[in-house]
This record gives sequence, structure tokens and C-alpha cells, in this order.
Amino acid sequence: MQEKDYQKLEEKAKQIRHDIVDMVGGSGKAGHLGGSCSSADLVAALYFYKMKVNPENPDDPNRDRFLLSKGHAALVQYAALAELNYFDKSEIYNVKTLKSMLQGHPDRTKTPGIEANTGSLGQGLSIGVGIALGLKMDNSKSRVYVIMGDGELAEGQIWEAATAASNYKLDNLVGIVDANGVQATGPIKERFDVGDLIRKWEAFGWHVIDIDGHNMREICDALDEAETIKGRPTLIHARTVKGKGVHFAEGQAAFHNAGLTQEQYEQAHRDIDNN
Repeated sequence: MQEKDYQKLEEKAKQIRHDIVDMVGGSGKAGHLGGSCSSADLVAALYFYKMKVNPENPDDPNRDRFLLSKGHAALVQYAALAELNYFDKSEIYNVKTLKSMLQGHPDRTKTPGIEANTGSLGQGLSIGVGIALGLKMDNSKSRVYVIMGDGELAEGQIWEAATAASNYKLDNLVGIVDANGVQATGPIKERFDVGDLIRKWEAFGWHVIDIDGHNMREICDALDEAETIKGRPTLIHARTVKGKGVHFAEGQAAFHNAGLTQEQYEQAHRDIDNN
């Protein structure tokens, strides 16, 4: 665990958002801006406060594991890994290009720091359950963190994994729902409303913490609380805003996966600076 300096963590989240915008660029190339920016504060707190990670040895057996189940938002993880020097930061300008180490979805064979290939929605929590169970069997103190999208929770496999995690009492597993309320084609409540997420996760036997996913103090406190829970997994329900920090993209399904004009690119950086 690193120092709990909220201002520094907020600055890290801001830098991550700048990096996300740089990866999308201003040439009109499509990129998952909305869901990457909504997760930026959560990812900043994980990588720069809570998790034990070792950029010099990405496969350190004592590391904590992070899986981005909503793998289409890979830009947010790439930004954090670049800021931690897992690879040269100049690589972010090659994202989604032929032979780049940074593809449109996380690929553990190409990118140091990636734990699993994700992006086929609904599968990340199952992978996290398997890793957490293996760590338990090895008597490891390492922990597993899985970020899921709220739209992703329409996938049945998520709930099978939730049941398994509860059954095996995986108190080394923390699920985080990036609850930004908007999926690719519009508001979740108008597309596939899965109901009261807090009551659902509680019914599946998880300890649930409801937070403002853009309040760094609440995020860090929730991650700390999760470590005190014994005998069951923890779910952090993080209420977020799609496209957070880029004002014209906030809450807009149009920026789930979209390009930016040069004018929008420059405005996005100004918005993040002034946020």
C-alpha cells in the first residue's frame, strides 16, 4: 500500500485522462473514451495507492492482480501502466496499430502488466475467481481486483462467477462495478435493466460498498474496507459518469467508442485541466 495522498491520486487520475485522450487522438480514429474516463479514478487508486505491483518484474508472484473485465476500456489501463513505466510512454501513440503492444483489448502476450485477455464481456470475473482461488490454495496474501461495466452485468456468466466466489469464500477478491449508467447504444435502463445492483450482489453473498466513483477518499476507504472483510468477497458499486472529465462527452453514448476531431481533442485536454 502506498501513501494515501488524495491530491496526488487525483492528479494521477487527471494524467490518466490526458493519456486516454492522447490515445484516441484528434484524427477521427475511434476509441473507447467514455468508459475509459469513467474508470480513471478507480484505476488511479488501484495502481497508485492500493495494489502491490512491480513494473520491473511484472510477473512477481507476490503481486496483486488486476483484471479489466470491460476490456474495451483498455486505454485506462494502458495509461496507468505507462505512468508506472511498465513500458515506454511513447507506446501510447501507437495504440491499435499493426504490431503495436497496445491493442484495442488487453492482451497478456503483448503488454507487460496485463493479467488476462479480456473484452469478451462477462468473462473477467470468472477469470478473477479462478486466480483468487488459486492464490488461496497457495496460501498467498495477494489480492485480485476486477473492474466490470454495469452494462456487462447483463451477461449470465457474471452471476455464475458471483455465486462461485461466494461459495468459495473468496475474501481476497474485490469486484468493482463502474456504474456509469450508459452502454454502447444508450442508457442501460432503456436497454437491459438488471435492477437493483446493490441488493443483487448482497443476495449473492457479497459484502457491498456503495461509493461515488469519482471521490478519491471514498474509493480509497472502500478499498481499505474490503481488506477487512473475511469469509466472503467484496463488491464496490462505484457510481460514475460516462466520459468523466471531458464535458462534451459526459453521459453520452455517442462517445462510448468514437473518434475526436482536432477541435474536440484540444477541448478535451482543456476540460480535463479545468475539471
